[in-house]
Amino acid sequence: MKKIAVIYWSGTGNTEAMAKAVAVGAGADIFSVSEIDIDEALSYDSIAFGCPSMGAEVLEESEFDPFFTVIESKLSDKNVALFGSYGWGDGEWMRDWEVRTRATGANLFEDGLIINETPDSEGIDECIAFGKRFSSL
Repeated sequence: MKKIAVIYWSGTGNTEAMAKAVAVGAGADIFSVSEIDIDEALSYDSIAFGCPSMGAEVLEESEFDPFFTVIESKLSDKNVALFGSYGWGDGEWMRDWEVRTRATGANLFEDGLIINETPDSEGIDECIAFGKRFSSL
């Protein structure tokens, strides 16, 4: 059986709600980025990363981006999914993150899942379905 991790950062709880739903759908272990180290993360067969858009549509810069910067060079051939919430903009941070992840040689799953602000019940259902599809890789 494949081991799946959901690793996320959340400032307001929106991306955390998404992470919990993705983890339920995928049957995954869930960690905030501060709860897991690189070696433990890499012990998983598949990883779903969640981070909201921050500032000028970038990944959170004090905790999540430094973690991702270290792990990204080790993602070659891993199944990787991306998700996050946003409050403004048009999703540029996710498009940039997808390009960055593809460049690692990871097997990027679908387009990143983005939800504006707090996920409603439909958004939660979308996250669960995203996790289910991801777990089938």
